[in-house]
Amino acid sequence: MTQHVQPEIDRLIQRLKTDQTTNGAWEYPFEMGITPDAYMIILLTILDMKDEALISSLVERIASKQEANGAWKIFEDEKEGNLSVTIEAYYALLYSGHYEKNDPPIRKARQFILSKGGIKKAKLFTKAMLTITGQIKWPLLFPIPLESILLPPTSPISMYDFSVYSRVHFVPLLLLAHKKFRIRLSSSPNLQDLYAKKEEREEEQLWEEFRTDEYRSLFSKVQEGVASLIGLPHSLHSLAMASVKRYMTDRIESDGTLYNYFSATFFMIFAFLALGYSKDAPIITKAVAGLKAMTTSTNGYSHVQFTTASVWNTALISYALQEAGVSSQDPVIQKATTYLLSQQQEKYGDWVIHNPQAVPGGWGFSNGSTMNPDVDDTTASLRALTHQLHAQNNWQRGLNFTLSMQNEDGGFPAFERNVDKSWITYLPIENADFILSDPSTADLTGRTLEFLGNFANIKNPNHVSKQASKWLIRHQESNGSWFGRWGICYIYGTWAALTGLAAVGYSSEHYAIQKAVNWLKEIQNEDGGWGESCYSDIHRTYIPLGTSTITQTAWAVDALIAVNDQPTPAIERGISFLLNQSEMSNRAKNYPVGQGLAGYIYWNYHSYKYLFPLLALSHYRNKYN
Repeated sequence: MTQHVQPEIDRLIQRLKTDQTTNGAWEYPFEMGITPDAYMIILLTILDMKDEALISSLVERIASKQEANGAWKIFEDEKEGNLSVTIEAYYALLYSGHYEKNDPPIRKARQFILSKGGIKKAKLFTKAMLTITGQIKWPLLFPIPLESILLPPTSPISMYDFSVYSRVHFVPLLLLAHKKFRIRLSSSPNLQDLYAKKEEREEEQLWEEFRTDEYRSLFSKVQEGVASLIGLPHSLHSLAMASVKRYMTDRIESDGTLYNYFSATFFMIFAFLALGYSKDAPIITKAVAGLKAMTTSTNGYSHVQFTTASVWNTALISYALQEAGVSSQDPVIQKATTYLLSQQQEKYGDWVIHNPQAVPGGWGFSNGSTMNPDVDDTTASLRALTHQLHAQNNWQRGLNFTLSMQNEDGGFPAFERNVDKSWITYLPIENADFILSDPSTADLTGRTLEFLGNFANIKNPNHVSKQASKWLIRHQESNGSWFGRWGICYIYGTWAALTGLAAVGYSSEHYAIQKAVNWLKEIQNEDGGWGESCYSDIHRTYIPLGTSTITQTAWAVDALIAVNDQPTPAIERGISFLLNQSEMSNRAKNYPVGQGLAGYIYWNYHSYKYLFPLLALSHYRNKYN
């Protein structure tokens, strides 16, 4: 009955085997828009480290993505274009020296920027970059004062209330804002022509998000907390400066980057300049070398990745290959195993602040990450290592770490336990609830449940799985779907939730599962596939893409397989779509289905178009054969 899927399974297996690197990992590109490419051009130029070959290639990639109306987009179906990203592209192209203001592409970009409100309407991180590089003034009040880094985690407001993902960006920004640091070359572009109105060039007009009553009230509370610290103002200031510096240096990885994140490292480099380091100081040159090492090739162009996805890719692919029938003793799996074991983390990171009883044992997302494990990469790695008898001690350490990360509300976070303080939402930052905090999410909770049920035999009524299942049921949307934080978006969350609930023993007749199944069937496209727009993430409601994508179809089919004992018409139509790769559009294969920051950062995992169809087809064959 399922013989027709075997040729495609075999093809995908062979493709993945061929693409494995010599160290056992899979280094598929982790692609996003032009933001890191633009920032790299600006950084290298300011530091007098002009790598003309790299800059020229990055310029070519940026230029190739400009739309006919002069804008740049962050996803294909974005209406007109993205203001912040277009400002970044405009700035970088001028900074590179390859373009001048009267060149047609630059003129068209400027017209788009002004039509959308100019620099004043840019997103916070874009404004921060423009401020550091001397284009605009710092606000009189930055979101959090420098001395706040001294507030202990036990205080009502603390830096450790932020997620590590945002904290590692905000700490260098705290120092830069405190010093009002700006650096500008004599050759720097002048962006005064990007203000829609002359008066907007003043700080109070440009940073209007910091002028709300809610923000002022929050700032006062932080100041009260700082005032309660024991010590003279001068000594507190010196201690805060030292704490910021120590926070950064303690978290620099062996490649010189800050937590392996491009943007965090970018801000850290400028923070060291603000502290008086020279442009050629070893700590800066090593950081730049680490960022350069993140360069990959996409569609013939150089692209600086936000980070590498080596551990994530390798864990998922090794698991998918084993589900497809590749022996756990196959040399490809053994090489992947060796790599994954080398990446298990042994250091204590920020996660220990909220999880002091746990010991290291998790995995991170990128190659070389040694202190920033996350639940998703840990369970992905454990799936891949389940049948490796010589790795059982490693496996148990990973399991213990995973269990220790469960939040008090029953769900699972990405990086840290119980980092979900309500005061965070008062900061004047879009989507602060997900970027600044690390709450339980449907995708993390569902994926963890799937691992616990299918690989650790921790099913209901075990306390861990019972509490996590209850969290999922409570957070199901009224239409039957679940919102996924790290993927696009409702299809991703629903896939994670359904496979998780099924793994811990929920019946396919359960009302929550039935609602989710009906929702998936309702949104299936005529061609048998599924497709969801990145606008779902921005508007927090399901928005169809209008066409099907291979990865989202694989998620939906895999979810339906998990909760159906027999193949259904919806499953069969989805399988047929996955088998017709030759007829798929470029959008179907390459639409970004990973999310980082709503309306700004979206990722195209180049591995997904192989591994998730392989997983869905293998589960279809294994269950219904």
